[in-house]
Amino acid sequence: MKFVNRLNVDNTSEEASSHVPFPALSPFLKWAGGKRWIARRLKDQIGRISGVYIEPFLGSAAVYFSILPERALLSDCNFELINAYRALQSQHKAVVRHLTSYQLLHSADFYYHMRDQRPQTLAKQAARFIYLNRTCWNGLYRVNTRGDFNVPIGTKASVLLASDNFPRMHATLKKARLAYSDFEKSVDAAGAGDVLFCDPPYTVRHKFNGFVKYNENLFSWSDQVRLRDSLVRAKDRGARIFVTNADHESIHELYERDFAVECTSRFSPIGGLNAIRGKFSELLIIG
Repeated sequence: MKFVNRLNVDNTSEEASSHVPFPALSPFLKWAGGKRWIARRLKDQIGRISGVYIEPFLGSAAVYFSILPERALLSDCNFELINAYRALQSQHKAVVRHLTSYQLLHSADFYYHMRDQRPQTLAKQAARFIYLNRTCWNGLYRVNTRGDFNVPIGTKASVLLASDNFPRMHATLKKARLAYSDFEKSVDAAGAGDVLFCDPPYTVRHKFNGFVKYNENLFSWSDQVRLRDSLVRAKDRGARIFVTNADHESIHELYERDFAVECTSRFSPIGGLNAIRGKFSELLIIG
């Protein structure tokens, strides 16, 4: 099926001035387990950052876009996700032009057409990723065993949002280094004065929590242990540590010897059944 773009759009918005203080940016992605709900609290607790802000599980980057640090290392093991940030960092106007055309073309047929595409340019790859995220079911990122995105279309039809500020996002991301990598490489880069914020997938030792159905194949218990060990090393080098994780006995036991562990709660709207939606208790781990 061929879809024709009937609109010629030229985004001419000027980039935000870098010397004017700005309020927090709204993340451009909806992400399972995203940290919008705790971003303001973490910004207050983290305070001034003398070194580099490091976030190895980037996701929607809600905490990063709340803090807006002068220097950052942002990484993730999701290649498409990092490519979306790289495109906004280097060619945001092209991404917006594609998204504007997708808004006009959006339909069930167009959604599944785009889901099957494999764009070759960075801007088109990013626009496809953002388009699917905003129009798929519940903003869920899920791939099959072949690595193909397989989430069905959702009820949202807005491809461009009132909260979008891609020129500011572009200016902000130009201050960051983006990396497609395993978390340990980024954690090992942290030293004195740096701040590490880690929001790993919520797997637990005995796989009894509600997140494990999706996360267990992405992040194993051995990865949880490896993360803890790398964070202990970073703390010993003088980095400040902030971690969110599942409120589960095994996570308490994993961290309580080396870090301060406290419970906090959030509401989760993501889930196919009402029984798995609602208020969840999570851990905030600080060192």
